[in-house]
Amino acid sequence: MKLQTIVPIEKAHNPIDYQSKVLLLGSCFVENIGDKLVYFKFQMTQNPFGILFHPLAMENLIERALTNRPYQKEEVFEHNGIWHCFDAHSDISAPSKQELLDNLNTGLQETKNAIKDATHIVLTLGTAWTYRYNSTQKTVANCHKVPQKEFSKELLSAETIRSSLKRTVGRIQSVNEKAQVVFTISPVRHLKDGFMENQRSKANLISAAHQTISDLVPRTSYFPSYEILMDELRDYRFYGKDMVHPNALAVDYIWEKFKSAWISPEIYSVMDEVEAVQKGLQHKPFNPNSEAHQKFKTSLGEKITYLQKRYPFMKF
Repeated sequence: MKLQTIVPIEKAHNPIDYQSKVLLLGSCFVENIGDKLVYFKFQMTQNPFGILFHPLAMENLIERALTNRPYQKEEVFEHNGIWHCFDAHSDISAPSKQELLDNLNTGLQETKNAIKDATHIVLTLGTAWTYRYNSTQKTVANCHKVPQKEFSKELLSAETIRSSLKRTVGRIQSVNEKAQVVFTISPVRHLKDGFMENQRSKANLISAAHQTISDLVPRTSYFPSYEILMDELRDYRFYGKDMVHPNALAVDYIWEKFKSAWISPEIYSVMDEVEAVQKGLQHKPFNPNSEAHQKFKTSLGEKITYLQKRYPFMKF
């Protein structure tokens, strides 16, 4: 008896291993996958500008990073005692203008370096709804709680998104022809936009992503994060208390699907070693001074040393 409709997933031809360098950009769901890669000690860079919800924000970051255009003082602003930039998430905001500019320009350099070195770039698209700042007519990445009356809300068409994604991939390939670009749609529903509006948004993103992949094979591909949550995990027990974000169980499930498709089976045993160390580091002893715990610490240290001899980039 089948109790689920299973989303078919193709195995990657060039899967991720411990020699790979991964760049992850996009919505908050990309950070769920990124946290797993961090946990298992892969070489990766994640959202140097913080969470970016829509494709134009990602395009802007990549274009600006690769054309060496640092941010200037007139591109940042103060609101409620904090300095912000409309191109970045509030995680990058700072208490002073200079600190924010430093954060932004460090993020640009980090993005540029990561693109040039990447073997895999994961772009997670969250929404097709955007906000245009009325005084400049520029589409922003984040409104930073500036009054909504100062923005105009717009829904990006599938064709506009497709054009943006093609430009983004083209810029990536201009400096790194070998990077594999993986598109995925965030399963997080943006219900603040409205139920029907969220469906329209996701539909445009999905359509544009697949059109882009059809145009740009073989260096682009798709991982069905959205489809897995909507079809395989069709139950509110897989959501957090807000009934919008996937909970830890759902993230673990989707990670296992990602692992089966995009992580090389040849390194599963190494991942098991890393996980054993991670669990060991989280262990809280009843008696820290006991002989048994001292032996445990010695054994754990030996495991870490053994891993770091093979993979010097691993830090615990």
